[in-house]
Amino acid sequence: MTTASLDNRNARTALFALMGAAAMLGMGFAAVPLYDLFCRVTGFGGTTQRASESDAALAARTAQSAGGREISIRFDASTARDIPWTFRPEHPTDRVQIGQRDLAFYTARNNSDVPITGTATFNVEPEQTGRYFNKIQCFCFTEQVLQPGEEIRMPVLYYVDPAILTDENAKDVEQITLSYTFHRAEDRPEIRSE
Repeated sequence: MTTASLDNRNARTALFALMGAAAMLGMGFAAVPLYDLFCRVTGFGGTTQRASESDAALAARTAQSAGGREISIRFDASTARDIPWTFRPEHPTDRVQIGQRDLAFYTARNNSDVPITGTATFNVEPEQTGRYFNKIQCFCFTEQVLQPGEEIRMPVLYYVDPAILTDENAKDVEQITLSYTFHRAEDRPEIRSE
């Protein structure tokens, strides 16, 4: 083998190694948004769906075929250690007709002496019901800023898609738990009142 031939092979190997490293780096950056998209599409890990008013209207029409079947919804609330809030559902459970919109309320109170911005993470259990639990409006879609001692009511407008009744893994579920955890919003300076 000639020196020129060996140099070409080494250069080609180095180029392939560099391209492989760049591809892995790119996949590392793409992993989080791709995983989020996967969870939203499939309901994996109890990820709920985000619906529009027109989706809800279609589900309500489809609900007639559900024969008025109801399902129990359990509401759960917690806070991370870094946020001094009291956070709870107004009613711990509700019975709703599958396909019909329903409104639930949570309350949050800032127990500190400074304004705090919080954001809620959420999921549903059992996990296989996530793809059928649709939120039309939710406080979890935006950050919440609570002033010292402030207490607010926060609504969740939702429905359970009648398609749940045709899913072999979810059709016999009798109760869905909607769970929220409030965290202090990251990368955001707290608002200070002078």
